[in-house]
Amino acid sequence: MPHIPLPDHLPGITGLLEYRLDTALPIRELTQILLRGESTLTPGERELIATLVSARNQTRFCTAAHTKAADLLLGEDETARLVKQDYETAPVSEKMKALLAIAARAQNSGKEVTPEAVERAKQAGATDREIHDTVLITGLFCLYNKYVDGMATVTPTDPAYYQQLGERIMKGYRRPEKGFPVRPTT
Repeated sequence: MPHIPLPDHLPGITGLLEYRLDTALPIRELTQILLRGESTLTPGERELIATLVSARNQTRFCTAAHTKAADLLLGEDETARLVKQDYETAPVSEKMKALLAIAARAQNSGKEVTPEAVERAKQAGATDREIHDTVLITGLFCLYNKYVDGMATVTPTDPAYYQQLGERIMKGYRRPEKGFPVRPTT
């Protein structure tokens, strides 16, 4: 049960963002820029970073949501699962393995991102911006994970919910123009 009253029909981060539209706006915009904006990393690759961070933080809602978004964007459902198990053996490029290693280090502590980890990524072809964005996506998803878990939001268990959410996330992170539908009363 959430620590504060939140809309029942908007579980996870969505209800929290609707609770404070003023704070939600810059968070959503930053997420849109980082995960859907111009980048040499594909949206699917960026969702893999969000998935790994959320899984390592053990935030079930975010893990399920971003796993499904990654699956849809990648067109298959094995890569995200394997990244969560062991990104070093997952079927991703050496550059992505190095960037995921940076994300794993930053998720634990920003101070764990060593010059050697950065050099590995550069040797695998990562640009300075890709390294920067990996660390920023990691920090952003640590914020989301702590927000969702710290407010004890509802975490649906129905996979169909995450299918719909993943489809919405694929399109981006901005709030729908007319907001979210209000749950009809019975």
